[in-house]
Amino acid sequence: MEKQEIRTFGRRHGKKLSVRKAWLMENILPKIAPNESENTEILEIGFGAGEHVREIAIANPDKIVIGAEPFVNGVAALLSAICDDDNKIKDEYKNIRVWPDDVRLILNKNTYRFSEIWVLHPDPWPKARHEKRRLLSGEFLNLLSKNLATGGKIIIGTDHWGYYDWIVDQVSKTNLKINQNAPEIIKTRYQTKNMAKTSEPKYLILTNVN
Repeated sequence: MEKQEIRTFGRRHGKKLSVRKAWLMENILPKIAPNESENTEILEIGFGAGEHVREIAIANPDKIVIGAEPFVNGVAALLSAICDDDNKIKDEYKNIRVWPDDVRLILNKNTYRFSEIWVLHPDPWPKARHEKRRLLSGEFLNLLSKNLATGGKIIIGTDHWGYYDWIVDQVSKTNLKINQNAPEIIKTRYQTKNMAKTSEPKYLILTNVN
């Protein structure tokens, strides 16, 4: 079966990286790859420039946090933010791990049990002919559910209300249920830009039925 890529607004490769960011990609990124031997508890999928994954790391200093992002410029932006002027990882970010590729490549191993999985403002692919490219299909949500710990939750945010309704319909095809208690969310760049021009984003918290 042909691998379906995760797509968001943008490209895998954007503008040319600065010398520092290129160095960080080559020298720091390999050192903070996810390690299955660690007790990893939190995952953020499609972290953009990494604002929220950094907030998660600071709020959960005793937990390992994986950020998954296929776009080079986003990964480089996160690395730049978590490293000091000497290109060493700041103490408050030493619990961050980075997966710079399609998250399915690690989730399909089904070896993780996350207490939280975050998916904030994925590409809504609003045109009908592009609907199959949407990330949060029933199939993908089932994959996430297999990687949830007992009592774990999937937190989804979107500013595209049509996409929100579509996700709700997809949940009906899974072993997940909707918890209506939405969390406090920091403003990521996509939320601030509000690409769908709606009044405010909507959030879903999903948990396994059993």
